[in-house]
Amino acid sequence: MGRTKHQMAGVICLMVAILLLSACSINVKKEKDGQDKQVDISTPVGGIHVSKGVNPEEVGIAVYPGATLKEQDNGENKSANVNLSSFGYGLRVVALEYESTDSPEKVVAFYKGQLKKYGEVLVCHTTGMNVNAGIKKHDESSELTCEGDSGHNIELKVGTKENQHIVAVQPSGSGSNFSLVYVRTHGKEAEI
Repeated sequence: MGRTKHQMAGVICLMVAILLLSACSINVKKEKDGQDKQVDISTPVGGIHVSKGVNPEEVGIAVYPGATLKEQDNGENKSANVNLSSFGYGLRVVALEYESTDSPEKVVAFYKGQLKKYGEVLVCHTTGMNVNAGIKKHDESSELTCEGDSGHNIELKVGTKENQHIVAVQPSGSGSNFSLVYVRTHGKEAEI
């Protein structure tokens, strides 16, 4: 008798999994050279949207004059637009990586001015980029903080944990590499 209950539970779980998978849709758009450009996955419990073609306006931060998109080893630029949603919660991350022949000091000075339109700019010194994003709990602060304030990279942050703009600048030879990032999270009551 116990074995029959386990078998029935297994059959029910298998049927639920088949129903969920049959309701899942995957859409892949390709570039002219056959490389994946955009992937959309929809399921009954949420969705994922990932694309490589990022418009700098989606980050909400101007591109440093004369900067060029940084390329990966395969010649593609380093950019991404990711949207995740599930059960009323969501995360959006838009990121672009650039390089400039100008010094990190010049790039940082430019972006301090650009980010002021979003509020007070937090300046952090890091060894790598730290994105501290999340859905705020009832008694938790939304204030951005520096994570480990030591290192030769400079990270400028503005906004809240749920809605932030970040510029991460690091030295590269006599110039700079920098990332422009927009992070937005939301709970059931907000929209992305």
